[in-house]
Amino acid sequence: MIELTPKAERALDDLREYYEQLERLEALQNLERALAEARDRIEQNPAAGLAAPRPYPYMARPGMAWLKAGRYWISYVTTKPTVITGIFYDAADIPNRIRDADRGQ
Repeated sequence: MIELTPKAERALDDLREYYEQLERLEALQNLERALAEARDRIEQNPAAGLAAPRPYPYMARPGMAWLKAGRYWISYVTTKPTVITGIFYDAADIPNRIRDADRGQ
């Protein structure tokens, strides 16, 4: 199974909590399905990811890949072990979310 970095785990926990507080059980189920789909796709072919999320081509980094699963962009490192580094709702301002997470906000 593909593991998550602590930062990705926090992002996942935040999304889960957000959906639970709003009682959006369907959104929570969709999140879980998207993460399972992402893990499966990464395990099957880690090299199949995109260099960057389509709205942000300038975010391409060596050793990093992105894939779209459901309504989420999933970032991961392509080195061994392959690890998911981020989970972002597709309408999120991903560059600023990453910057805020790096600053601990």
